[in-house]
Amino acid sequence: MEGIGGDRAPVASPLPQWGHDTWRMYQYYLDKTTPHTTYRWMGTLVIAAIYCLRVYSVQGFYIVSYGLGIYLLNLLIGFLSPLVDPELEISDGPLLPTKGSDEFKPFIRRLPEFKFWYSMTKAFYIAFVMTFFSLFDVPVFWPILLCYWIVLFVLTMRRQIAHMIKYKYIPLNIGKQKYTGKKASTSGSSLCGD
Repeated sequence: MEGIGGDRAPVASPLPQWGHDTWRMYQYYLDKTTPHTTYRWMGTLVIAAIYCLRVYSVQGFYIVSYGLGIYLLNLLIGFLSPLVDPELEISDGPLLPTKGSDEFKPFIRRLPEFKFWYSMTKAFYIAFVMTFFSLFDVPVFWPILLCYWIVLFVLTMRRQIAHMIKYKYIPLNIGKQKYTGKKASTSGSSLCGD
Protein backbone atom coordinates (compact mmCIF):
# COMPACT_ATOMS: atom_id res chain seq x y z
CA MET A 1 0.00 0.00 0.00
CA GLU A 2 2.09 2.83 -1.24
CA GLY A 3 -0.50 5.60 -1.47
CA ILE A 4 -1.89 5.40 2.08
CA GLY A 5 0.02 6.27 5.24
CA GLY A 6 3.34 6.92 3.67
CA ASP A 7 6.82 5.69 4.20
CA ARG A 8 8.33 9.04 3.37
CA ALA A 9 9.11 11.75 5.92
CA PRO A 10 7.26 15.01 5.37
CA VAL A 11 9.22 17.35 3.14
CA ALA A 12 9.90 20.69 4.81
CA SER A 13 9.04 23.73 2.78
CA PRO A 14 12.20 25.58 1.69
CA LEU A 15 10.95 29.03 2.74
CA PRO A 16 10.46 28.27 6.47
CA GLN A 17 13.73 26.34 6.49
CA TRP A 18 15.56 29.29 4.92
CA GLY A 19 13.96 31.66 7.47
CA HIS A 20 15.02 29.42 10.35
CA ASP A 21 18.58 29.12 9.02
CA THR A 22 18.80 32.89 8.54
CA TRP A 23 17.54 33.50 12.09
CA ARG A 24 20.08 31.04 13.52
CA MET A 25 22.93 32.74 11.62
CA TYR A 26 21.75 36.18 12.81
CA GLN A 27 21.57 34.94 16.42
CA TYR A 28 25.03 33.37 16.10
CA TYR A 29 26.63 36.67 15.04
CA LEU A 30 24.62 38.60 17.61
CA ASP A 31 25.95 36.29 20.33
CA LYS A 32 29.51 36.79 19.08
CA THR A 33 29.15 40.58 19.60
CA THR A 34 28.35 40.22 23.30
CA PRO A 35 31.89 40.68 24.70
CA HIS A 36 32.73 43.58 22.35
CA THR A 37 30.92 46.35 24.21
CA THR A 38 32.90 49.30 22.84
CA TYR A 39 32.51 48.24 19.21
CA ARG A 40 28.79 47.56 19.68
CA TRP A 41 28.21 51.05 21.07
CA MET A 42 30.35 52.65 18.36
CA GLY A 43 28.17 50.91 15.75
CA THR A 44 25.05 52.21 17.46
CA LEU A 45 26.47 55.73 17.46
CA VAL A 46 27.12 55.41 13.72
CA ILE A 47 23.52 54.27 13.14
CA ALA A 48 22.24 57.15 15.32
CA ALA A 49 24.36 59.65 13.35
CA ILE A 50 23.03 58.29 10.06
CA TYR A 51 19.48 58.62 11.39
CA CYS A 52 20.11 62.21 12.51
CA LEU A 53 21.61 63.09 9.11
CA ARG A 54 18.58 61.56 7.39
CA VAL A 55 16.11 63.57 9.49
CA TYR A 56 18.15 66.73 9.02
CA SER A 57 18.42 66.26 5.26
CA VAL A 58 14.70 65.66 4.68
CA GLN A 59 13.63 68.28 7.28
CA GLY A 60 10.81 66.10 8.56
CA PHE A 61 9.77 63.03 10.50
CA TYR A 62 9.75 64.90 13.81
CA ILE A 63 6.98 62.69 15.20
CA VAL A 64 9.13 59.63 14.50
CA SER A 65 12.05 61.32 16.26
CA TYR A 66 9.85 62.26 19.22
CA GLY A 67 8.58 58.69 19.53
CA LEU A 68 12.15 57.44 19.30
CA GLY A 69 13.20 59.87 22.05
CA ILE A 70 10.39 58.71 24.36
CA TYR A 71 11.29 55.07 23.74
CA LEU A 72 15.00 55.72 24.40
CA LEU A 73 14.09 57.53 27.63
CA ASN A 74 12.07 54.50 28.69
CA LEU A 75 15.04 52.23 27.94
CA LEU A 76 17.36 54.51 29.91
CA ILE A 77 15.09 54.37 32.95
CA GLY A 78 15.08 50.57 32.77
CA PHE A 79 18.87 50.56 32.47
CA LEU A 80 19.33 52.83 35.51
CA SER A 81 16.73 51.09 37.71
CA PRO A 82 17.38 48.15 40.02
CA LEU A 83 15.72 44.83 39.28
CA VAL A 84 13.92 44.88 42.60
CA ASP A 85 12.67 48.32 43.59
CA PRO A 86 12.82 48.65 47.41
CA GLU A 87 9.82 51.01 47.38
CA LEU A 88 7.52 48.60 45.59
CA GLU A 89 8.44 45.05 46.48
CA ILE A 90 9.70 43.04 49.39
CA SER A 91 11.63 40.17 47.96
CA ASP A 92 13.63 37.20 49.21
CA GLY A 93 16.26 37.96 46.55
CA PRO A 94 19.07 40.52 46.70
CA LEU A 95 18.00 44.00 47.83
CA LEU A 96 19.91 47.24 47.80
CA PRO A 97 21.57 48.12 51.10
CA THR A 98 19.95 51.11 52.82
CA LYS A 99 22.38 51.53 55.75
CA GLY A 100 26.15 51.40 55.99
CA SER A 101 25.92 48.32 58.20
CA ASP A 102 23.86 46.37 55.65
CA GLU A 103 25.52 43.56 53.77
CA PHE A 104 26.75 44.45 50.29
CA LYS A 105 24.44 43.27 47.55
CA PRO A 106 25.38 43.82 43.93
CA PHE A 107 23.37 46.16 41.75
CA ILE A 108 21.29 44.14 39.30
CA ARG A 109 19.71 46.14 36.51
CA ARG A 110 16.10 45.83 35.43
CA LEU A 111 17.35 46.08 31.82
CA PRO A 112 20.82 44.55 31.25
CA GLU A 113 23.37 46.42 29.15
CA PHE A 114 23.17 44.04 26.18
CA LYS A 115 19.39 44.27 25.96
CA PHE A 116 19.64 48.05 26.37
CA TRP A 117 22.09 48.25 23.47
CA TYR A 118 20.14 45.84 21.30
CA SER A 119 16.80 47.60 21.86
CA MET A 120 18.37 51.00 21.23
CA THR A 121 20.02 49.85 18.01
CA LYS A 122 16.80 48.26 16.75
CA ALA A 123 14.89 51.44 17.58
CA PHE A 124 17.27 53.61 15.55
CA TYR A 125 17.13 51.15 12.68
CA ILE A 126 13.30 51.01 12.67
CA ALA A 127 13.07 54.81 12.92
CA PHE A 128 15.51 55.11 10.01
CA VAL A 129 13.39 52.80 7.86
CA MET A 130 10.26 54.77 8.81
CA THR A 131 11.82 57.92 7.33
CA PHE A 132 11.43 56.43 3.85
CA PHE A 133 7.62 56.35 4.10
CA SER A 134 5.78 59.66 3.77
CA LEU A 135 2.94 58.23 5.87
CA PHE A 136 5.04 58.89 9.00
CA ASP A 137 5.95 62.46 8.06
CA VAL A 138 3.24 64.23 10.03
CA PRO A 139 3.61 68.04 9.91
CA VAL A 140 4.16 69.35 13.44
CA PHE A 141 5.85 72.33 15.03
CA TRP A 142 9.01 70.54 16.19
CA PRO A 143 10.22 73.08 18.81
CA ILE A 144 7.20 72.27 20.99
CA LEU A 145 7.96 68.54 20.77
CA LEU A 146 11.59 69.20 21.64
CA CYS A 147 10.69 71.38 24.65
CA TYR A 148 8.17 68.82 25.87
CA TRP A 149 10.74 66.01 25.55
CA ILE A 150 13.38 68.04 27.44
CA VAL A 151 10.92 68.77 30.27
CA LEU A 152 9.95 65.10 30.40
CA PHE A 153 13.63 64.06 30.45
CA VAL A 154 14.53 66.50 33.26
CA LEU A 155 11.57 65.51 35.44
CA THR A 156 12.17 61.80 34.91
CA MET A 157 15.89 62.04 35.60
CA ARG A 158 15.31 64.14 38.71
CA ARG A 159 13.00 61.43 40.07
CA GLN A 160 15.48 58.69 39.14
CA ILE A 161 18.44 60.50 40.74
CA ALA A 162 16.40 61.12 43.91
CA HIS A 163 15.67 57.37 44.01
CA MET A 164 19.40 56.62 43.60
CA ILE A 165 20.29 58.98 46.44
CA LYS A 166 17.57 57.64 48.72
CA TYR A 167 18.61 54.00 48.30
CA LYS A 168 22.34 54.72 47.86
CA TYR A 169 23.10 52.93 44.63
CA ILE A 170 25.17 53.85 41.60
CA PRO A 171 24.06 52.04 38.43
CA LEU A 172 27.26 52.90 36.55
CA ASN A 173 30.84 51.77 37.15
CA ILE A 174 31.96 55.37 37.70
CA GLY A 175 33.11 55.91 41.29
CA LYS A 176 32.48 52.37 42.49
CA GLN A 177 34.99 50.99 44.94
CA LYS A 178 36.95 47.96 43.81
CA TYR A 179 38.29 45.24 46.04
CA THR A 180 42.09 45.53 46.28
CA GLY A 181 42.80 42.76 48.75
CA LYS A 182 43.35 42.77 52.50
CA LYS A 183 45.33 45.65 53.88
CA ALA A 184 48.15 44.97 56.32
CA SER A 185 47.30 45.64 59.95
CA THR A 186 49.24 48.58 61.39
CA SER A 187 48.70 48.30 65.10
CA GLY A 188 51.24 49.94 67.44
CA SER A 189 51.14 47.21 70.08
CA SER A 190 53.90 44.64 70.29
CA LEU A 191 53.59 41.04 71.35
CA CYS A 192 56.71 41.04 73.48
CA GLY A 193 56.48 43.05 76.68
CA ASP A 194 59.95 44.15 77.97
